[in-house]
Amino acid sequence: MYRCIIRSVCSGGRVCPALVSPYTQSPSWTLRITPEERHHRRPEHCWRCSVRSMSSAVRKRTSLRSAFPVLEQPLEPIHHRVYEANLQNSKACHNKYKEFSEKIRKGGGEKAIARHTQRHGKLLVRDRLRLLLDDEDFLELSPFAGLGLPYGDIPSAGCLTGIGRINGLWCVFIANDGTVKGGTAYPITVKKQLRAQEIAIQNRLPCVYLVDSGGAFLPLQSEIFPDKNQGGRTFYNEAIMSAMKIPQVAVVCGSCTAGGAYIPTMAEETVMVHQIGTIFLGGPPLVKAATGEEVTPEDLGGARLHAEVSGCVDHFAWEEKEALVYTRNIVSTFNFQLPEEEEEDEEKTRRRKAEEEPLYNSVELLGLAPKSSNYSLDVKMVVSRLTDGGRFQEFKARYGTTLITGFAKIHGHLVGIVANNGELSYQAALKGCHFVQLCDQRDIPLLFLQNTEPTVAITLSTTQADVNSNRLKAQGSMMSAVACASVPKITVVIGGCHGADSYAMCGRAFDPNFLFLWPNAKVSMAAPGHAGSLLPPDSEQEEEEERKLEDKLNRKLEEESSAFFSSGRLWDDGVILPQDTRKVLGNCLDIIKQQQYQVSTEKLQSPLLRI
Repeated sequence: MYRCIIRSVCSGGRVCPALVSPYTQSPSWTLRITPEERHHRRPEHCWRCSVRSMSSAVRKRTSLRSAFPVLEQPLEPIHHRVYEANLQNSKACHNKYKEFSEKIRKGGGEKAIARHTQRHGKLLVRDRLRLLLDDEDFLELSPFAGLGLPYGDIPSAGCLTGIGRINGLWCVFIANDGTVKGGTAYPITVKKQLRAQEIAIQNRLPCVYLVDSGGAFLPLQSEIFPDKNQGGRTFYNEAIMSAMKIPQVAVVCGSCTAGGAYIPTMAEETVMVHQIGTIFLGGPPLVKAATGEEVTPEDLGGARLHAEVSGCVDHFAWEEKEALVYTRNIVSTFNFQLPEEEEEDEEKTRRRKAEEEPLYNSVELLGLAPKSSNYSLDVKMVVSRLTDGGRFQEFKARYGTTLITGFAKIHGHLVGIVANNGELSYQAALKGCHFVQLCDQRDIPLLFLQNTEPTVAITLSTTQADVNSNRLKAQGSMMSAVACASVPKITVVIGGCHGADSYAMCGRAFDPNFLFLWPNAKVSMAAPGHAGSLLPPDSEQEEEEERKLEDKLNRKLEEESSAFFSSGRLWDDGVILPQDTRKVLGNCLDIIKQQQYQVSTEKLQSPLLRI
């Protein structure tokens, strides 16, 4: 409605009759104002004039000035014992983080790297990204995916995904790593690719595929091929993104066999590299087995064939570096209007002036990352080390104090923060529901800092039953508010992610735009050490047997609740270090904001079809 009124005002003052009061409707669509009617028309006339002046100055918008109070949360002597325990735990988690990071950097190992670069003459996947992206400061997604799986370690799930800038435009990239099992796709590989596409759809980000895949790992075909969210979903998503006018480019710098052949042929533009790029449903060995004919990969599905004969690819490149230059040029044709350099510089200057560094050093977050629920300090101490100037406008400060809600700025972006400060009680859930709806009404992105309590109060009386019932109803209301909120949502698990409380705090099932974990985070239905809550209350087992079962469950929970166990199975978008959280959040908010620069988002025709 608002857009319709602005369009009519800017095109000469004609307004749709449905939007005009009875005093002003006329058959000729002209606005004739008699002296008797002028007193009825004056407010509407003034309003329309203000719309005209507002639309002419829309490019000069600036956010409202904020004077949020500073959140004074220094480290006190009373915090020393808990802080030191958390710090020691964070150091141990950081060592594990470094160990896993070095492992995934090696890809498929030295022999695989030598075969990839020397025998086949290909670039390594990170070298491809250096040539493609503006800089190396990209947001990598789920780097630890594929580690510790039942079928073995698949470093980075055999593909790198993330978001980086190409010609100043944030783009999602999905790049196969040919050194890991020859680029073979495992179930975790498919899951990682689908998550990257989901992020591209949710945030309307252009998508670039760097394809170098040996196809599906056939011994696990039942977990790759048949189901809804398995292999075929990749191609479905490509079609949907094209219909949504989300641009997609594919670079064939390796093998595209069987189902993988559809990735480049369904992309809107495709670049293919001579000699090393191939596209075919069945390779030379299959042709030989089926027909007895011997054919080379280049003759069967090489770059020259597809560029000159089949028309499956649009750009022929002699080498990978040339292909990546083509790709950067293609991205520059996308229909986005980024701010002019002068305007962008002015915007950055304004943001730098408005932006303040946090009040306290972000390194202190290492000691604020809770070792367990018993070692949690006031979450406001975390907030004051993430927000600009440590400023925070708290909402309902005296009500439901086990949940902290309020407004702040992070790298100049206004956000609504919802942070656990204890159990999610009845009052806290009602407060959270109110605040989430308020942010949704004002179109303010939400940031959830999740640290949920591990157990629920046991029902031992009628009074306790009433309390639990009210708590459940309030949490249900908060879950509905979070699920239905149309604003972007970012979740960072800074401590515990336990039980149903994690749903209300926008867990994975509630579709946040991004979800990250700190290395100390614990993800499980019940926290380690609380396995007793999972055992039947009136068990007939002997005390010794019950104790052994409880110990076994606790060991299992300890192992499976680790942040790296979670990230290895792609239950999140990556493990980030506490001191890097502010930078990651700033990048995510920039990425989310970019969709406003796309010129056309409405699709009036069918999706692009190839020859």
